[in-house]
Amino acid sequence: MLFRTLHVSIRRGFILQSVRRYSNWKMAEADALHCAKKIKLDVDSQEFNSMFTPELRRLADVFKQHNHELRIAGGAVRDLLMGKQPQDVDFATTATPAEMKDMFESEGIRMLNTKGEKHGTITPRINNMNFEVTTLRVDVLTDGRHAEVEFTRDWRIDAERRDLTINSMFLGLDGTVYDFFNGKEDLERRKVEFVGNAVTRIQEDYLRILRYFRFYGRIAESSDEHSQQTLTAIRENADGLAGISGERIWMELKKIVVGNHAANLMRCMYELGLHTFMGLPEDGDLNEFQTVCNRSLLLSPNPMTVVSSLFKNEKGVLALDKRLKISAEERKIGLFIVDNRKDVTHKEPLKPYKDMIIMGSVRDPDTRSKVVELLKYKGEAEMLTEIKNWQMPKFPVSGKDLINMGIKPGKKFGRYIDRLRESWKESNYTSTKEELLQEAEKFKSE
Repeated sequence: MLFRTLHVSIRRGFILQSVRRYSNWKMAEADALHCAKKIKLDVDSQEFNSMFTPELRRLADVFKQHNHELRIAGGAVRDLLMGKQPQDVDFATTATPAEMKDMFESEGIRMLNTKGEKHGTITPRINNMNFEVTTLRVDVLTDGRHAEVEFTRDWRIDAERRDLTINSMFLGLDGTVYDFFNGKEDLERRKVEFVGNAVTRIQEDYLRILRYFRFYGRIAESSDEHSQQTLTAIRENADGLAGISGERIWMELKKIVVGNHAANLMRCMYELGLHTFMGLPEDGDLNEFQTVCNRSLLLSPNPMTVVSSLFKNEKGVLALDKRLKISAEERKIGLFIVDNRKDVTHKEPLKPYKDMIIMGSVRDPDTRSKVVELLKYKGEAEMLTEIKNWQMPKFPVSGKDLINMGIKPGKKFGRYIDRLRESWKESNYTSTKEELLQEAEKFKSE
C-alpha cells in the first residue's frame, strides 16, 4: 500500500503534501488552538435548539463526564450560520476511538458497526438515534482516494485537512463557533474556497473537485465568480477523477445538475476537461443542457432527466452507465428520454403521452413515471399536472376472453392481443370489450 501510494505521488511529480504537513504537525500542535476566530451563534434560534434532543443531551453529558471535548462539525455549522436547519449533524471529538469505546461501554451505550473505526468514527446509538462521532485526525498518507490517518487532539490540524473553508468550522454545544480559516467570512461573501492550498486539498481526494462545484451551486450568488487559481488547480488535476469510483462521482454530479447555476457549472466543467473522466460525452450538447435547465429545474426533475440532454443518442446513456454505474431506473429514464424527446404535434397535445403510458405499460408498468420525467425535460408544467392526475383506462380484453371464444394459444396469440390493443388505441380507448371481441372473430380464420 505504501509503495503504491508513493508511486502514484511520484508519477504526478510531487511528494505527498500530507507527509510534509505531518512533519510540521508536532510543531504546530502547541499553539494551534489559539488561532481560531470565535463567533457566538444565536443559541435562542429554532434551528439551534431543535438539535438538542434528549439523546443529544445524553451524548453531551457522557463526553463531559469523561473530560473529552465534543463539537458539531462541518456542514451542520455552515447550515446554522445560514439560518438553515441541518439535515445531518456530525460530531468531532478529542477522544480517540479506543477512549470512546471504553466510555460508551462503561455507560451502557450500544455502538453500531465498526467499519469507520480505523478512520476514527464511532457510532453510538442512544434510544433510537445514531450519532457519528469522529476523532480529530490528520491524513498522513493519501493517494487521492484513500487516506491513512493519525489521531490528534488539535482542532486546527483537523480543520486543515477538510476540503472547503465553509466546511471547516466547529460548533461547541454552548453556541461558540470555532473558525480557523475564515469560513464564516467566505460564507457571508458567498465564496467557495479550498482550505489552504487548493492543489494540496484536491490531491488528498480528487472527488473534492466535484464537491467544489456542488457547493458553489449551493452557496454562490453569481454563476461565474470562480478564482482563477482554483480553476487552474482543478484543470491541472482533472485526471485524478479517473481513479475515483463511478458511484462517488455520480453522487456528486446528481446534486450539481439540479442545483443553482447548473448550466454554467456544467459548461465550466467541460472547459476544464472534467467530462473526459466522468463518463460524459466529448460532444455533450451544452446548449440543450442549458435549455433543459432553464425550463425544467423548477419542476424538480430526476437528475438523470437533466443529464440526458447532453446525449445525442442511446450510446451516450450506456457509456455513462458503464462509467458511473447509475441505477437501472436511471438508465431507463435516460434511454426513454433520448428516444422520445422529439416534439410531436397532435390536435390533442396530451394524447401522444397517454399513448406512451398505455402502450408502454404492457412491458414496463412504471412507464408513467418516465413520461412524467419527459414532460419535465420539455418544461410542460400544465401537461405534467394533467398526466399526473389522469386515470389510465384499462384494456378491456384478456387472453382468457380470446380462449373462451375458441382462439387457441399459439405463436400468433400475442400478436392478436397487440392488434386489438392497437385498435383500442385508434378508437381513443373508447372501444368496448364486446366491440373488440367482435373484431377478434376474424382471427379464427387466420
